[in-house]
Amino acid sequence: MAVPKRKTSPSRRGMRRSADFIKQPTYVEDKDSGELRRPHHVDMKTGMYRGRQILKVKSEA
Repeated sequence: MAVPKRKTSPSRRGMRRSADFIKQPTYVEDKDSGELRRPHHVDMKTGMYRGRQILKVKSEA
């Protein structure tokens, strides 16, 4: 049976558990389209980023 050679310190245990509670990603409402998007990301509905057209938008047929 596997037995730990040394006791895990509270600090090391806490560092291991630090990723257990990761914050949920934040979303902002886009000024132009009103869609939710990640900050500093392209709005996929309009293709705009910081007031400039980055992606071509497919027209719905």
